Amino acid sequence: MSFFKRVLSTVTGIILFCLLCFCGLIFLVFVFGSSSEEVVTVKPNSVLELKLDFPIKDYAGKTEFKQYAFLNESKKNGLFNIIDAINYAATDDKIKGVSIPNNFINAGISQTKALRDALKKFKTSGKFVVAYADVYTQKDYYLSSVADTIYLNPAGMMEFKGLYTERLYFKDFQEKSGLKMEVVRLGKYKSAVEPFLNNEMSDNNREQISVYLNSLWSSIKHDISESRKIPVDRLNIIADSLLARNSNLAKTSNLIDKVAFEDQYVDGMKSAVGLKASDNLRRVTIKDYSKYVANRLKSNISTNKIAVVYAQGNIIYGEGDESNVGQISMNKSLRRARNDKRVKAVVLRINSPGGSALASELIWREIELTKKVKPVIVSMGDLAASGGYYIACNADKIIAEPTTITGSIGVFGMLPNGKELAANMGINAEQVVTNTNAVTYSFFEPLNETQRTFIQEGILNIYNLFSTRVSDGRGLTRAQVEDIAQGRVWTGTDAINNGLVDELGGLDLALQRAAEAAEIKDYKIKEFPIFEKDLDKVLEQFGLAKARETIIKEELGEENYKILKEIKSMTNTKGIQLLFPFSMEIK
Repeated sequence: MSFFKRVLSTVTGIILFCLLCFCGLIFLVFVFGSSSEEVVTVKPNSVLELKLDFPIKDYAGKTEFKQYAFLNESKKNGLFNIIDAINYAATDDKIKGVSIPNNFINAGISQTKALRDALKKFKTSGKFVVAYADVYTQKDYYLSSVADTIYLNPAGMMEFKGLYTERLYFKDFQEKSGLKMEVVRLGKYKSAVEPFLNNEMSDNNREQISVYLNSLWSSIKHDISESRKIPVDRLNIIADSLLARNSNLAKTSNLIDKVAFEDQYVDGMKSAVGLKASDNLRRVTIKDYSKYVANRLKSNISTNKIAVVYAQGNIIYGEGDESNVGQISMNKSLRRARNDKRVKAVVLRINSPGGSALASELIWREIELTKKVKPVIVSMGDLAASGGYYIACNADKIIAEPTTITGSIGVFGMLPNGKELAANMGINAEQVVTNTNAVTYSFFEPLNETQRTFIQEGILNIYNLFSTRVSDGRGLTRAQVEDIAQGRVWTGTDAINNGLVDELGGLDLALQRAAEAAEIKDYKIKEFPIFEKDLDKVLEQFGLAKARETIIKEELGEENYKILKEIKSMTNTKGIQLLFPFSMEIK
């Protein structure tokens, strides 16, 4: 009898285990989604709703999970997915117009301009574009100013006042706290480290900030002036005197067309599509429509491809991800594009403030190898500065938006020093060395002259290499590069004049130039990078599961786990080895 009980309990356990696994699988699909995600159905007489309150990246990203292919995901809410959707809507009989509802747009100025240009092109189809807000931020209004009719709530407010920026300075804070930054820099305009050196903004920094802010504001005013038929001088007066701060003043200043509530705005759209006030307005969100359009664009049967490789975020040494540019994922993408015979050209889309000099040089090298095989065109977004310009400078052609911030050809090094902070807390650090320069840097000691000299030498070498890359890539003399370098930043408009950029435009122009260089007329776009992830590690980060190694480590203990790894390593070793005779960790 006990035998049957044991069998029954075993079978029951197996069934429960299978049920738990099945439930877990359903949970994972629910949490992470899949490539077979359902796409919205667009009904006739619909309005495309451009709700942009989510973080907008140039590239939403494509992720592949090792061993779990059903979790692979390709998001379609990136900047250019949205632009593709707007362009497609112009020819979609089911879409009658675009609504820009109350937004707090989460995008950069150049991204906003790219969206605005897409809407401007959409209007040539004869379909309407209307906008409504309870509150217009300046960036929201810049986007909405392209609309045929602009609504503002009667109790609403508008921000139209010009641009400004603010920087904090920490020199006194360092003195009071004892935590200081050791700074070495090259370039009188390399202002990233200035707050740790001074208590006030330098004249050079104030000059460059003023130049690029005024350049950005000039571009914004020009676009608004063109759409609203208001002279630029008048826009400056409106901004200086805050003559659009509420709905009535905004209407008097001609920045908006109607003071109305949201329901009246909706009734206006119903009338535009031929509905009665009692009818329901069919609206499709831009997120849903972008997925819908992406599926239809896949039907392009051209065998030619143009690879678009996105470099967005800080440049780091390593793998990289959706928010950081790593040379491993970037170079893997460039190699795949280079070796794919169907890929006829490469467009490198950069939206980066720079970062690691070493990673930038490694990416530069891969671009150099790629352009020997096929054309490489750069498209700049909001930022392509410092390391972001480093990886752009050797392309066959560079295209930037007028509002792109680029240049910043300069180098700096910055190390924290806690000597005084530690002393204030009663802590003293003592070093024991085997050689004169064994201590290259310590958090608890200030840099001595020898250390500073070596760091300065390294920075000078990188600066010279950076300048050489720009000189060779752009066909400029070193003297010409020096005139526009020194860490100074430029807008795309200014960069045209000093030789850092070839043309003004967006990704669409970059694709056009790539197709021309490759001598092709029709093509499909293939996007990179494709990010690979380990599901076990992802789940471990959220506390949902533990990786196999973590479980073993917890069971055996840290030291026993190290012994197990050594034994496993020995059993896997084949052939003659030259190995250190025992394991030792040196810090």
